[in-house]
Amino acid sequence: MKHLIVSVLSLVSVLTYAQGPKSLSYPTSSIFENVIFSESVGVLGKNGFNFEILDAGISTKYTEYGSGFFKNKFIMVSSKKIGGLSKLDANTGEGYKNLFCLDIEDNGSLKKPLLFSRLVNTMKNNEGQISFSPDEHTMYFTRNNEGDTSTYSIYKTNLEEGSNGNWINQVKLNINTNDAYSFENPSVTRDGKQLYFTSNKPGGFGGFDLYVANILADGTLDEAKNLGSKVNTTKDDKFPTFSKDGSYLFFASQGHANLGGFDLFRSRIGKNAYSLPLNLGTTINTKYDEIAMYFASKTRGYMASSKSFGKGKQDIYKFELNEVLQTIEGKVLDVVTLLPLENAKLIISDVDGNVLSKSNTDQDAKYEFEVKPFEKYTITVEKEGFEPKVVEFESTKGDDRTYLKNMLMEATKAEIVEVEDELVIQVENIYFDFDKASIKKASTITLNKVYDVLNDHPNMSIYIKAHTDSKGSAPYNLRLSDKRAKSARTYLISKGVDASRIKAKGFGESDLMFDCGANCTEEQDEQNRRIEFVIEKE
Repeated sequence: MKHLIVSVLSLVSVLTYAQGPKSLSYPTSSIFENVIFSESVGVLGKNGFNFEILDAGISTKYTEYGSGFFKNKFIMVSSKKIGGLSKLDANTGEGYKNLFCLDIEDNGSLKKPLLFSRLVNTMKNNEGQISFSPDEHTMYFTRNNEGDTSTYSIYKTNLEEGSNGNWINQVKLNINTNDAYSFENPSVTRDGKQLYFTSNKPGGFGGFDLYVANILADGTLDEAKNLGSKVNTTKDDKFPTFSKDGSYLFFASQGHANLGGFDLFRSRIGKNAYSLPLNLGTTINTKYDEIAMYFASKTRGYMASSKSFGKGKQDIYKFELNEVLQTIEGKVLDVVTLLPLENAKLIISDVDGNVLSKSNTDQDAKYEFEVKPFEKYTITVEKEGFEPKVVEFESTKGDDRTYLKNMLMEATKAEIVEVEDELVIQVENIYFDFDKASIKKASTITLNKVYDVLNDHPNMSIYIKAHTDSKGSAPYNLRLSDKRAKSARTYLISKGVDASRIKAKGFGESDLMFDCGANCTEEQDEQNRRIEFVIEKE
């Protein structure tokens, strides 16, 4: 029965490809091609990514893969033979690799491959990937070592001032410590401060490892550092590139949890460490080799694959990354009463402490943040009258979903302080419904703090003074404030405080903190609308 299912899937795969290879996406092919080769596919799945993979329009019988961008053109490495006298590389059985530049159409397809530069390309060597400084005046390129087309060194060259492609001062970089080993895949960071590359030199973890070196003022490099065992494996780890904002490292690896051959991975570049590499999932990776991923924008770019329906050993495909939508939402609540807390301030930060978004809870105490799959976050919550709360959160799923998380906050205790020769119980303001004397439910938490002080000091008596802003008539404000003062008194009595210990009176607008009339700001009006809990002297 299992073999019958595989046969049916294979037939459907063939029919799907026959109907339209240029519109065939990896999400479809991954299901058919990987289901019989890896028990982990069902577990791995999309893994938080949703790629659409399409033919880039330039596939040939030759090995071809990308090498980034220059002057708004795409750079390609190709083993296409140039001229009738071209020779084959004995190590690959193909022509020597050269660099080509291609125009990019509006739909992302590539066309018109032209030789990149005769000053860099040679007829008797393999030229590998290249990378440029942000101003595109410095190029780092690879060329095979003399007498061995399977090992490479990295060179630096400069664009002559005012020229149209005259690359001068070609220098072999000091990181090439031994021609017996290979130094490949140069990739300059978005800020131009570092160069990533790969090498199988001694001292690594096995096979090719990823390295990084700081770029000095003259374009040379300081000592290269291995990216460490979290990123590198005992197998080959190659082709480092970056997200458009420079926060993520993308690379190809034969190690880590993969589907076979080279898979594409992503790791966050943190301030002090790299995150554990994340497989980009079955919508882009297959049992074949996927390598050389370059982003043209936040969600679009190019990669190469040796998939079976391609024309060469490696073919270039364009991709579109459709965002996996995830949110975290919930309410901010008082931990004791579970009352909703309106206007609480929330901040969500990434693993390095960078603030991603800020929000205030609405009248129902709800909050919501967008998050990405498989990322770690810190959410900070602040509310007047409550202890700040810090919550660590990790998005542990890869599909479109909403995580539910209520934030429970602990109220601070009231303090007894001296204000203008009076001792007062200092708490945050008491809020009422507009134009009413009824206490908002959330403000009962504040009144409970006053109750706790009275309960801890059984001989204490207080005088509740309520004030309004200057909007409305003075007689009306006086009556409203008096009702509000007595509402607070009634609540405390209902909690068990003896009525003889509490006096209450409204003062209307007679004692404004800000006497600004019609020119008061909302904040000034709010501070004018206040209730004071004055401790009566014995």
